[in-house]
Amino acid sequence: PICDIQYLDYFLYALELAADDLASLHWRTVGGQKAPVIMRTKGHRLVGIWHSGSPMAVVINALHGMYIAVPRNMTQAAGFYNTLFRGDNPGLVIEVLNGYRIKERVPENIGEFTVPLGVPEVLRAGTDVTVVTYGACCGIALDAARALDELGVSCEVIDVQTLNPFDVDHSIVRSLEKTHAVLFLDEDMPGGASAFMMQHVLERQDGWWHLDSAPRTLAAAPNRPAYGPDGDYFTKPNRESVVESIYALMRDRHPEKYAPLD
Repeated sequence: PICDIQYLDYFLYALELAADDLASLHWRTVGGQKAPVIMRTKGHRLVGIWHSGSPMAVVINALHGMYIAVPRNMTQAAGFYNTLFRGDNPGLVIEVLNGYRIKERVPENIGEFTVPLGVPEVLRAGTDVTVVTYGACCGIALDAARALDELGVSCEVIDVQTLNPFDVDHSIVRSLEKTHAVLFLDEDMPGGASAFMMQHVLERQDGWWHLDSAPRTLAAAPNRPAYGPDGDYFTKPNRESVVESIYALMRDRHPEKYAPLD
């Protein structure tokens, strides 16, 4: 069965049921019972305080025992649904609201193709810095990477695709072996999903050993998104803030090579 929750902001009203019942049923019954429920919702950036939330820290910490998929577009979302249909475990798919506005090529096997869980995808290869992100921030990271090309910075952009499970084969650390620098990017408030991803990569994957500069995170402002058509832009990461954060990281590493931005 699939249940639909209109916005991720509203998922908080279903959190107790999802956390206490669905996510823990298989564990509590030692495999005796299953809860193959798929919870579908939409989140991240749109317009307004009640429709642009990204309370990912709450979701991640409450839903141990549930798959958490964070597709960057609707094609990837379809692949996750097809994957979850084939299993008996509960899952949460958080679609990106601005994904409904993106024109994309639809696979001929849209009803059959699957996206694996726990397998990040390299969206853009690079040599100077690794950007680890998901969802709507993937497009922002790619836009920023193109702008940084003109400043002499080569960015590798990685979409983690799922937060639970997270990078089961430790593939992200292989990018750090090449770039030696990393930025974790998301739309949650500081200390949320960006911190979660950083801990996994730097501690569990021993990514620390491959860095020659301090790791960085870039998250939303520590407040709810503002009203108005530009509310998301000024309260969440945007192309300019990503460019500035990465360029500052590169200046810390090689101040003689990268001049201050005007």
